[in-house]
Amino acid sequence: MGPLLKTSFFSVVLLLTGLGIARGEEPRPDGAFYEERTKDPILEKIKDRKEALDKQLRKETEEITAPIKKARKEKKENRPVLLSSLPADERPEGPKVFKSVFHFEPQAQFYTGTCWAFAGTSFLESEVYRIKGKKVKLAEMHTVYWEYVEKARRFVQMRGESDFSEGSQVNAVNRMWAKYGVVPLSVYDGVVAEDGLHDHLRMYDELNAFLKYIETEQIWDEDFVVSGIRLILDKYLGTPPQEFEFEGKRYTPVSFLREALGINPDDYVQFMSTKQLPFYQTGLFDVPDNWWKDDTYYNVPLEDFMGVVDGAILNGYSVGIGGDVSEPGKNFHLDIAFIPTFDIPFEFIDQDARELRIYNHTTTDDHGIHLVGVTKVAGKKWYLIKDSGRSARHGRFDGYYFFREDFIKLKMLTVLVHKDSAKKLIEKCKARKAE
Repeated sequence: MGPLLKTSFFSVVLLLTGLGIARGEEPRPDGAFYEERTKDPILEKIKDRKEALDKQLRKETEEITAPIKKARKEKKENRPVLLSSLPADERPEGPKVFKSVFHFEPQAQFYTGTCWAFAGTSFLESEVYRIKGKKVKLAEMHTVYWEYVEKARRFVQMRGESDFSEGSQVNAVNRMWAKYGVVPLSVYDGVVAEDGLHDHLRMYDELNAFLKYIETEQIWDEDFVVSGIRLILDKYLGTPPQEFEFEGKRYTPVSFLREALGINPDDYVQFMSTKQLPFYQTGLFDVPDNWWKDDTYYNVPLEDFMGVVDGAILNGYSVGIGGDVSEPGKNFHLDIAFIPTFDIPFEFIDQDARELRIYNHTTTDDHGIHLVGVTKVAGKKWYLIKDSGRSARHGRFDGYYFFREDFIKLKMLTVLVHKDSAKKLIEKCKARKAE
């Protein structure tokens, strides 16, 4: 082999090696092509070291904070509750000592924030019996379903500036019945869980997540939002019936309300008592749960407020009521609620004592209940309360509380009654408004 040929051979080998052919690889094409990303071993080592350090720091942080968080949680969950009591001869022996109107046995709301629906439904069930003489157990969740729909609708209309929570007012039941009617519990119980327990934890999370998305993306399409809300409600509560049969006749929810039950939702009025507004005028009950901004509450002095309660229950009507139930005088072991002397003596409870607690938010609107009876013990008036909350099931009488009159005077914020039970007071308010 000559020198020239030898040189050419080595040149070809070097060229082919550079192209990878000498290693059995395909030659790289001209122009653009893909290959695996080259990872620098030194940089990868530094990166892995950082990740290991971060993991170690997270572990150390968890080891330090976990016991603290656990102790804080246990302290909160196991914090003693301040209660007060009364001697046996100063409190009712049980529900049977009360003069009471017809009402079904108490229903439990379980894990829902829908006390207002249970109270309002129970109130109107008593009204059905008073008006028609019928005992018809009605569906709380039918009202809850449509309440959520209307809340979502207003949420869109107000571009997110409207409360969307589980809470509402007792008179929301009247409002929803006027628009959507009502159905018997046997037709729609609003429970899809096999155990039959009301549980809105997951449902409420999904409803809120959907509306947060709507607000974030500014999707203010009312039909779209209502459709989405109903899909969630259908999944967790079931779809409300459009028609059903009751006692051999076909009804829609609205025709059932008017024809079978004889209820006119417009026949009911609500009262409050606060110095924030002029007395004997109608005004806004300004709390988040009044999400539709109802301003038809009659505002009356405390004496008249209590007169509304007595004027109803002493004459065969019941009362829907809402207010604060977080005081030391509420003792679930004994099923009683009163104002202990270490708070304020009985004789000192007046309009100003009530107003102070409204002003400093120690009296808030946090629970809806149904007042169904009255009695006297040791010279003081007591009221029989039907309560859907869980604490009412921790005492001696399942689903009942006994509220002393001072608890109503100081802590209850609103009452709902049939207009006929408060005729004179309503006329007085209307006359004052016309002046």
